[in-house]
Amino acid sequence: MTNIQFAKRLQPLKSNVFADMDRAKAIALAAGREVIDLSLGSSDLPAEAHVIEAIAQSLSDRSTHGYLLFNGTKGFREAAANWYEQKFGIKVDPQTEVLPLIGSQEGTAHLPLAILNPGDFALLLDPGYPSHAGGVYLASGQIYPMPLLAENGFLPVFANIPAPVLAQSRMMVLSYPHNPTAAIAPLSFFQEAVAFCQQHNLVLVHDFPYVDLVFGETGDWGKGSRGESLMPHAPCLVPSILQADPEKSVSIEFFTLSKSYNMGGFRIGYAIGNAQLINALRQVKAAVDFNQYQGILNGAIAALTGPQAGVKSAVATFQGRRDAFIRALHRIGWNVPTPQATMYIWAKLPSPWSENSVEFCTQLVKQTGVAVSPGAGFGKSGEGYVRFALVHEPPLLEIAVERMAEFLH
Repeated sequence: MTNIQFAKRLQPLKSNVFADMDRAKAIALAAGREVIDLSLGSSDLPAEAHVIEAIAQSLSDRSTHGYLLFNGTKGFREAAANWYEQKFGIKVDPQTEVLPLIGSQEGTAHLPLAILNPGDFALLLDPGYPSHAGGVYLASGQIYPMPLLAENGFLPVFANIPAPVLAQSRMMVLSYPHNPTAAIAPLSFFQEAVAFCQQHNLVLVHDFPYVDLVFGETGDWGKGSRGESLMPHAPCLVPSILQADPEKSVSIEFFTLSKSYNMGGFRIGYAIGNAQLINALRQVKAAVDFNQYQGILNGAIAALTGPQAGVKSAVATFQGRRDAFIRALHRIGWNVPTPQATMYIWAKLPSPWSENSVEFCTQLVKQTGVAVSPGAGFGKSGEGYVRFALVHEPPLLEIAVERMAEFLH
């Protein structure tokens, strides 16, 4: 057999938390286990009927069957810009400041190709979403992990970044509400991040998939330094990075319709922000892909411009699941904090598993059929934790906790 030589950039991509758990689940299924999968944050809720109808109507329109170039996405870009302005009160130019994406993951993975030269550093959250690191590796960049600790509210401390690393850094990636810790960040933190990136000439990337999955009031982002309301009309409980950088001087933000609108399988998202960054990402995408099918964009337009009751319903559903799961964990003596956002529970592992999250997850699915994600799969600072995705109804979540209780005790 020919000895094929592969690029060194593939080496860091051999391990992936979701692929690893997928193999573990397959082994459990082959052994006859009934698997309760809490390892993947893929919403089990359906897309709204008016969204499906918009896509269905497109299928019989022959004009939607060809390649879709940038100008053909104008309607979607305008809908995204209007959605953003209504939610956050910031003007967005749909021609130069919005770019459709095949899910926000595609955008965050491609952007480093437009920013990093080989050897440049990217400052990433640790733990953080795996594709953020994957995009840096594909661009032959280096990663400096910014540790997220419970005592700091799972926010990075910029002052701890070594000066030599900072001198070689070109971008910082943030993501709040955060996956996997479910932490949220106030506007004051984003203002600090923007000032830091402006000072050090860094591109500031904010991955924002959980913009709507927030439960109740969340803090000080809506007040200025004198207590004045910053966005009295904005129907959102967490801030956008562009509220801290309204001139879009260094920032780009990534959205997806996977979480708010239960459209994960349709692979539709978009980037909003600095026009130069949008154009650079557009250049990368032009070499890699065309846009999605026009019918999917029509469905996304319907989601962004149509009734929003489905979003509120989804948030209520995940809040109910969160509450039921937390109560069940507390009943078995596993005391974890109640998150204010996302579809996840970030739980510190009890002894003797506190230093081996991968082994805990592997043995748990093998012995009980309950699949969860090991914290170590999201980064070194995730060790000692596991992430539960609340993608089942409360009765099944409670059965999962009962199985875990037997495993632990």
